[in-house]
Amino acid sequence: MRIELILELIGYLGSALVIVSMLMTSVVKLRVINTIGSVIFCAYALAIHSYPTAAMQVCLIVINIVNLYRLNNIKKEYSAIDLNSGDSFLAHFLSAYSEDIKKFFPDFTGAERKDLILLITCEESPAGLFIAKDEGNGQYNAKLDYTTPAYRDCSAGKYLYNYLRLYGIKSIIAETKIPSHERYLKKMGFKSKRITGDKKDSPNYYMQFEKKFL
Repeated sequence: MRIELILELIGYLGSALVIVSMLMTSVVKLRVINTIGSVIFCAYALAIHSYPTAAMQVCLIVINIVNLYRLNNIKKEYSAIDLNSGDSFLAHFLSAYSEDIKKFFPDFTGAERKDLILLITCEESPAGLFIAKDEGNGQYNAKLDYTTPAYRDCSAGKYLYNYLRLYGIKSIIAETKIPSHERYLKKMGFKSKRITGDKKDSPNYYMQFEKKFL
């Protein structure tokens, strides 16, 4: 394979990663993938002696690194607000994020009157929504544990589960068939409990997780 073709393929790869990064809903993932794409495209630009392009990519790399540092080191101030099933803001939130919620909670149908409903905010901006059904004896079934795209670095989730200790909850059960939500649950300290259904692609397949509060 000719060196010119290899260089051209490297350039296409870098460009593709930069484009893909713009499709990410997570700001952290966007910055990471964009940085990788910029590094590859910078190497390509240097190889073909396109120094202005290389300089631009270096600037983008520095900007991404600075923003990643800020995202990971600036402490976010979260708070939790109790809502009820008839709250107008709850209806607005569920409507505004309905399409994204369906990606992670395809079976979510809404909140009921006796549900525990918590709106997580970060400096007065909505960061997430938690809805759980009280099953009695200190056990809750999580119906929705949604985080808005800008706060998907797990910091909102960590705040939520520390806050839930104030309610005297003994354990929370969560079910999912979405791999990304499964990874999130494990990061939040949930342990795999059982599997419902035979195959991963079957409609009735679910992984059930449990988090116990000591």
